Amino acid sequence: MVTKQDPIPPEALPPGWGLAEFGDDRFVYRHSNPPIELIAASTDPSRSHPGLGLCRYWELRYRYFLTDSTISRPIACVATRQAALDGLLESMRAIHEAASTVDDPVAVEAILDTVTLSELIPDGASPSLSDCCSNN
Repeated sequence: MVTKQDPIPPEALPPGWGLAEFGDDRFVYRHSNPPIELIAASTDPSRSHPGLGLCRYWELRYRYFLTDSTISRPIACVATRQAALDGLLESMRAIHEAASTVDDPVAVEAILDTVTLSELIPDGASPSLSDCCSNN
């Protein structure tokens, strides 16, 4: 019997991070302090980039939980599932390294802006970041 493996092995995750949701086209990792989720979701085929040979791409987002609301923002769009996994892992590491200073969504966004992502959708070939990433 074949079982689904976690997209990122638990031993590779920084302390405090865990898999919260796992499907073929979406996975979510959660940390409780700071209260944040990192999300990777495959796009709808209708939003493909045939000029690049991409039938889908991956949207990376973060969701920060406040006492009475939630803030969700795009991080980037990447070309492959592996780039999405790598991007999430790098984002987790960056947040973990700065955990003592990550106390609000603005700090999270500043930290995530420093993360280098591989296989980004090239500029000019993709919609803008705000257009490419849907509001989840």
